[in-house]
Amino acid sequence: MSASATRLRRLAFAAVAVTACGGAVLLTPSVSSNDRASGHPTVESLRQIINDPSAVVPSRTLQESVLIGSKSGPLDILVVGGGATGCGVALDAATRGLRVGLVEREDFSSGTSSRSTKLIHGGVRYLEKAVFGLDYGQLKLVFHALEERKQVIENAPHLCHALPCMTPCFDWFEVVYYWMGLKMYDLVAGRRLLHFSRYYSAQESVELFPTLARKGKCKSLRGTVVYYDGQMNDSRLNVGLACTAALAGAAVLNHAEVVSFLKDEGTQRIIGARIRDNLSGQEFDAYAKVVVNAAGPFCDSVRKMANKDALPMICPSSGVHVVLPDYYSPDGMGLIVPKTKDGRVVFMLPWLGRTIAGTTDSSTSITPLPEPNENEIQFILDAICDYLNVKVRRTDVLSAWSGIRPLAVDPKAKNTESISRDHVVSEEYPGLVTITGGKWTTYRSMAEDAVNAAIKSGKLSPSNECITSNLRLIGGDGWEPSLFTVLAQQYVRMKKLDGGKVVPGVMDTAAAKHLSHAYGTLAERVATIAQNENLGKRLAHGYPYLEAEVAYCARNEYCESAVDFIARRSRLAFLDTDAASHALPRIIEILAKEHNWDKSRQKEEMRKAKEFLETFKSSKNAHFHDGKHQ
Repeated sequence: MSASATRLRRLAFAAVAVTACGGAVLLTPSVSSNDRASGHPTVESLRQIINDPSAVVPSRTLQESVLIGSKSGPLDILVVGGGATGCGVALDAATRGLRVGLVEREDFSSGTSSRSTKLIHGGVRYLEKAVFGLDYGQLKLVFHALEERKQVIENAPHLCHALPCMTPCFDWFEVVYYWMGLKMYDLVAGRRLLHFSRYYSAQESVELFPTLARKGKCKSLRGTVVYYDGQMNDSRLNVGLACTAALAGAAVLNHAEVVSFLKDEGTQRIIGARIRDNLSGQEFDAYAKVVVNAAGPFCDSVRKMANKDALPMICPSSGVHVVLPDYYSPDGMGLIVPKTKDGRVVFMLPWLGRTIAGTTDSSTSITPLPEPNENEIQFILDAICDYLNVKVRRTDVLSAWSGIRPLAVDPKAKNTESISRDHVVSEEYPGLVTITGGKWTTYRSMAEDAVNAAIKSGKLSPSNECITSNLRLIGGDGWEPSLFTVLAQQYVRMKKLDGGKVVPGVMDTAAAKHLSHAYGTLAERVATIAQNENLGKRLAHGYPYLEAEVAYCARNEYCESAVDFIARRSRLAFLDTDAASHALPRIIEILAKEHNWDKSRQKEEMRKAKEFLETFKSSKNAHFHDGKHQ
């Protein structure tokens, strides 16, 4: 029997096994935290606070004063790290009635959480490994991630959506193999299914994806199998988590760094941290019954503050992505290449009006500003070149970046086989709970596990159990896809021209849709600023970002620097480094007015922002030998 036939038989057997063994689980929903929290009175009261149209997050000064005041009465939990997991922990703990503080050295989502693939997925590759490796652990990962995938989309509908992804097939075996595999993916998703996968003929596929090559690998296209996963605006989702946690009562503070831990002299248990405000330079002590280490790739450096001999838990992996013009892929359809020449998975996805392509998976060193190297960018371009009928040019790269995946590893393991895509929660040092590993899709359940561990460690008394699975983030409750029409009909963009003259501009569909998706039900607040404060001008040609957003984010989203805005509040740095560079002077001018910056601070902001953009290797700021991609 051929190897191909064997693979198909194993896949078919696994599909039957999943149906037989797992069918009851899929068809009879278990009692999840979502079900437990349904109708919970705390959820309703929190919902009212979070979705109050007049609600404003506490000022950064007030949040810092809460942390400083913890000396007279310690917090229940102090979170270190403001990425998806850290902000998820803060939200989870605050909604359980615990007193929570969070500090982040840079900005919310400044690390791995803003440099993701932008997919909310169950992990098709893990399912394949589960089947052919007979690995139940991998299958559990897929079940878990698919459960969380739907929940993330439901909790932030303005920032997340379902995205069809096309897998090209160049022989009939591939058609059958991928069709069966993706039907299994549908089956495992069960009641959390987004949409059914389906097969399209070669002609139908090219109509759906015009730049798809009809010939590849010296073979003709036989068709494609399309399945669905979720897509998100990752850093805006992360900022939404931080702001939702702040409204729920957590004291969240960005640009604040832990410099050392405070320990009880008798028991040596960690009872807080010495914190430096990186904006003012002031240092203070914050006390807490438990510290949760959610520092992502920097988890080990935090652990070493508690115990300098701590063995590594992180095996860092580099994931590089490039951004290309929109004509590389159609709006609303992604392309997944399941196996490149060296066995990696490469994708091309529409994202915020451009095309994002990636990714790599290679070992790397841990650094605050990782940079993609030219070989990795070239690998991605070469890989997608084989599947497209358009010329793939290095000169088309608008932006390129690298993110560090904090893969979890057993500190006592002798080899890398223990590296896990799942998350790990541990308390190696009394009073310090570390949460690491996992992925964006499962941030909510990771946070739940970390808070459960912190409650046990500190003998805390929450007022209720976890309710985050049934809690929409700020801007999400009541949001409808048609909200942009209200903005377009009811608001104008008043623009102050260079000569000082104020002229009205239409709140066009592109700007209205952008505001609706970026801010949800709070979009009208931004539109009001654009209309009433003459901040309706676009920040960059060809992009829908408005001047009003800079002012709004400074007042309502803890935007404290120019980099905070171009990288995390808007996505200009990730979409087009050249456009971001041109927008900087006006962004800094507006932030200076909001934060009372002097000329010296404005110059420093420009320097830091330019330095930051240099790490995004677009064709404009990178030195490369283009070779075949002229």
